[in-house]
This record gives sequence, C-alpha cells and structure tokens, in this order.
Amino acid sequence: MTTVHPPPAPGRELSSPPTDGISNLRFSNHSDHLLVSSWDKTVRLYDASANSLRGEFMHGGPVLDCCFHDDSSGFSASADNTVRRIVFNHGKEDILGRHDAPVRCVEYSYAAGQVITGSWDKTLKCWDPRGASGQERTLVGTYPQPERVYSLSLVGNRLVVATAGRHVNVYDLRNMSQPEQRRESSLKYQTRCVRCYPNGTEASQAKKYAFKCHRKSEAGRDIVYPVNAIAFHPVYGTFATGGCDGFVNVWDGNNKKRLYQYSKYPTSIAALSFSRDGRLLAVASSYTFEEGEKPHEPDAIFVRSVNEIEVKPKPKVYPNPPA
Repeated sequence: MTTVHPPPAPGRELSSPPTDGISNLRFSNHSDHLLVSSWDKTVRLYDASANSLRGEFMHGGPVLDCCFHDDSSGFSASADNTVRRIVFNHGKEDILGRHDAPVRCVEYSYAAGQVITGSWDKTLKCWDPRGASGQERTLVGTYPQPERVYSLSLVGNRLVVATAGRHVNVYDLRNMSQPEQRRESSLKYQTRCVRCYPNGTEASQAKKYAFKCHRKSEAGRDIVYPVNAIAFHPVYGTFATGGCDGFVNVWDGNNKKRLYQYSKYPTSIAALSFSRDGRLLAVASSYTFEEGEKPHEPDAIFVRSVNEIEVKPKPKVYPNPPA
C-alpha cells in the first residue's frame, strides 16, 4: 500500500487581507509585526504570530510601498504622489513630503536617520522625519535619476537604485552628490526588484552571473515568468524569489544552487519578507496583471514557518583525492 502525503500547506493565511493587489509587505526588525501596502489605498499592520489586524490606514491613492521606522511608526509611498508617516498606536498619519508623480519606493536608513523615496518623476529624495511636518522642513535633498525609479535597496550606507531603461545607480548615503557607480543591468528586460546582500559586500563585476528561474517547458516551448520579489534570509544569507508562476524558490547565491521550492501558491507572488530571526516567511499571493485583466484568485497573505533545511546552505562535498 502506498501512502500519499498531501502537499505541504502554503502557510497560515492571514485574516482581513487587502481587497486589491498587494504591492509590498515587510516584517519589523523588532517583532513579528507585518506592514502591508496595497492598491486598495491602505496600509495594514498585522501581528503575524497572532494572526490579528492591528491597524488600517487609508490613503488618497493606491499605496505602492511601505516600510517600518520602528514598532510604533512607519512610512508609505503612494500613487497620489505623497510620502506619509504613519503612527500606529495613535491611528494617525501625516504627509512627510511629495513627489511630482507616483512614489514607487520607500526605505528608512537607520545609518543616516533618513527616509529615502524613489518616484516615477525620475528623482530620488531624502527626508529627515525628525523635522516638523511640511516638505520645506523635512526635505534633505533631491537627486535626479536617468529614468523612473522602480526599486530601491539599502544596506548600511549603500543605496542601490534600479530604474526603467535597465539603469542601476549605486550611492553612498554619506555623499549623495553623485553615484559611486553607474551600471546597466545585465538582464535583458525591465528590472522589477533589486536587493543588496545583507552583509553589505559587493561582488566585483567579474563575479557577476545570471541564472534562469521561474520558467517551465510546455509543448517544446520555454515559458518565462517575471520575478517580482527577492528576500534575503537574515541568518544564512540565502535568498528567496517569488515569480508570476506562483512559486517561491530559495537559492544559495554563493554556490549558485537552488535549495528548495515551496508548493505552488494560488496566483503570482507579489512580495516576500523574512522575519527578523528568519523563522517566518510572509508571502503575498496577489495577481500582478502580467497577463492583463482576467479572472484571478483573491489577494492573500500567507505566513509560513521556515525550516532550517529549506534555507541553510549545504556544505560543499569534495571528492577524496586519489591515494
């Protein structure tokens, strides 16, 4: 008799999910709180461990990104051109500043004490949230970019900016007058997500490589799916990717190997985030309209427990030398 094991569950589904596409989600650096931005014009705060919605904050337009400041406040980037600060416990928000077009990305730099935003107005802006409300008091600097900003990543004082036209600029936050490096993405298509290695090391151009993922062969054809999300594991430095094929893969970048593939989610993976200790992985299963308007599964957030075997690099096995 053959025992058939059911496929592993995709994780615990959070109650009260957004009612439209999920643009991003992020775990706090201090707790299992999870901040989620959505095209339904909200930012939601969850306690992921307790599966409870702690707060919901309405905006004037779709919210394209969000990040924590600490466990009591966070920041959001909205399609109504505003950058907002949200104070969770008081249920209030104020406008930190504005761009001239939708704001696509927001990051908080603990090193600089600044909020960094990237917009489709082709600029990067840095803000000091300690200033009083009002753009003239909080704006530190505006830095033109070659094209619309699509993704930001920050580690220590290093900031990486990915724009339309496959441009990548690398800055040192201590000297924003010009990029340290200007690169062109080695990938052929639009950049959707850029993430820095968490230890801050930067590989030389000679060490760069690309690998194929989130694709399948069907009837002799290679079907290639967009990759929407990258999240690094905070302990092991391996990383997860999420694609429009509904799969989440975990990779060992140093050894160029896939470590694990989770069972398929109901629709596209729009965003990923590991908790601060790497025990939990939050997955946004949310159609990203890569095939245009069509019937699709409801937007959902899954939180799954992470086993070491899924994310820990496997030691290299060297053959015994000949006697």
